[in-house]
Amino acid sequence: MTEVERLAGQLAELADTGVDITDLGNGPRPGGLRRMDAAGGWFFFLPSPRDRLIIVVRIVPPFEEL
Repeated sequence: MTEVERLAGQLAELADTGVDITDLGNGPRPGGLRRMDAAGGWFFFLPSPRDRLIIVVRIVPPFEEL
């Protein structure tokens, strides 16, 4: 959880500096739902640059923790 919060904070900082974060991570097309690796697991997020939001949709921990 801490790693996801850290990465989401970094995404917010990038967005504040003017970097287009809608194509960071993995996803079918820029601007849609994105997947980013974090500490052996991953999380899904939806960037909303117009609203200055990064919506974390789902966090998947490493499989050894499941």
